Amino acid sequence: MLDFLFPAECRLCGCVLPRGSRCLCPLCSAGLQRTGYHRDPDNALAMRLAGRIPFERATGHFLYTPEAPVAMLIHDMKYRGMYGVARELGRIAGGELAAAGWLAGIDVLVPVPLHWMKRMRRGYNQAEELARGVGEGSGIAVLTALRAIRGHKSQTRVSRAQRAVNVRGIFRLRHPDGVAGRHILLIDDVCTTGATLVAAAEALLAAAPGARLSILTIACTV
Repeated sequence: MLDFLFPAECRLCGCVLPRGSRCLCPLCSAGLQRTGYHRDPDNALAMRLAGRIPFERATGHFLYTPEAPVAMLIHDMKYRGMYGVARELGRIAGGELAAAGWLAGIDVLVPVPLHWMKRMRRGYNQAEELARGVGEGSGIAVLTALRAIRGHKSQTRVSRAQRAVNVRGIFRLRHPDGVAGRHILLIDDVCTTGATLVAAAEALLAAAPGARLSILTIACTV
């Protein structure tokens, strides 16, 4: 009855969603610009992280620019309480990467955490919702293995060097038995300089003997 009276609309174009669609209509979903990084081991995200942390492969699924439709969706999921958008973007990325074979060998999905105070204000961690979407699209389990032991300032308007200082040493591994010796896919929303990913990866690898690491961001800047 509620669906009939208040039909769900596409977040981007406003059309009534067909049965089975969530947040995005098929046309808008197909229109989001993919990077294709999963087809290139030496892609821009991998090169951004190379030499900073040991990892097996890295990809950012959608291309992020301020004018791109995905930028609005990222803003929705981070600042407008629309965690369903995060789930949908994760489902799309997880399904497409699984079909392409890029997720082969991944044992567990680990989202980058939020400090508890920030999570309480927001109501959820968007990286965790993204990871759950990737899990729904791929069938891989999600483990919230990391925690943020202190908060940090926003990364959006600071320099590359300051970003690294902001996140240095803020993550700790709380479930070492769940990731030791396993191939971990670390998941976050957007990669700009990569400082947050590096800090999270360092915490994982330092406390998880024998773990292997790959990285996925739902979006990546040019």
